[in-house]
Order: sequence, then structure tokens, then C-alpha cells
Amino acid sequence: MFQRVTGAERRESGPDGEWAVRRITGAAASKAYRCPGCYQEIPPATPHVVAWRPFGDGQDRRHWHSSCW
Repeated sequence: MFQRVTGAERRESGPDGEWAVRRITGAAASKAYRCPGCYQEIPPATPHVVAWRPFGDGQDRRHWHSSCW
């Protein structure tokens, strides 16, 4: 069920390196987050993207608006 609601993790490469990325559905988004791309709030129940370094400790995990990612 978890994978179906949040989407599967995938890897993406960008100019700043490799990222693990997961798309979060509105149904799975239960908290508000601050987008590091635009610094605006992502309200609860809003679909968005979570990205982090694939080989880190998870401390760099950030929630982004889909359009900002």
C-alpha cells in the first residue's frame, strides 16, 4: 500500500549530482513543509516531491513543490 500511495523511489541526475526522488500524493501528504526552491509552504494534502542524496544519512531529505523540483 505504501508504494501505491506515495509512488516508487527513483534516481535522478542533475547538475549537482544524483538524487533519490519520490512523488508524494495528496492523500499521503499529512504535514506542511517549506519548499527549498521557492521558500513557500507546501500545505497538507498537496502532491509534491521528496528528494535526498541516495547514499547519505537522510538529513538532506527535502520536500519540494513538483513545479519547483
